Amino acid sequence: QVQLVESGGGLVQAGGSLRLSCVASGRTVGSYDMGWFRQGPGKEREFVGRINWTGANTYYADSVKGRFTISRDNAKKTLYLQMNSLKPEDTAVYYCTARAAGELVTTSSGYPYWGQGTQVVVSS
Repeated sequence: QVQLVESGGGLVQAGGSLRLSCVASGRTVGSYDMGWFRQGPGKEREFVGRINWTGANTYYADSVKGRFTISRDNAKKTLYLQMNSLKPEDTAVYYCTARAAGELVTTSSGYPYWGQGTQVVVSS
């Protein structure tokens, strides 16, 4: 069983930066692929990015590529999402997710473990 707790959300002006963190519990969490999804107001939940269990491979949605960076510290069981050049359309609840290591998955149904979410609001 894996439990995930996000933090770091808040209010930021357009063009600013935020770093989200996600602390995971569970002895084998280091062998899990982890990802971030988001759900904006009135929108469907969407894939943001994913990092494999070693941290060597990342994959991002086109909407955030070049602005967001995912990293992880397996010793601290912590996943990060560095968000730069934020735009009002990045406003959303951001969720940390995890799944057993394997192929690249970008659909929410492919991730069995979810955090409670952290709110990010980008003002124009």
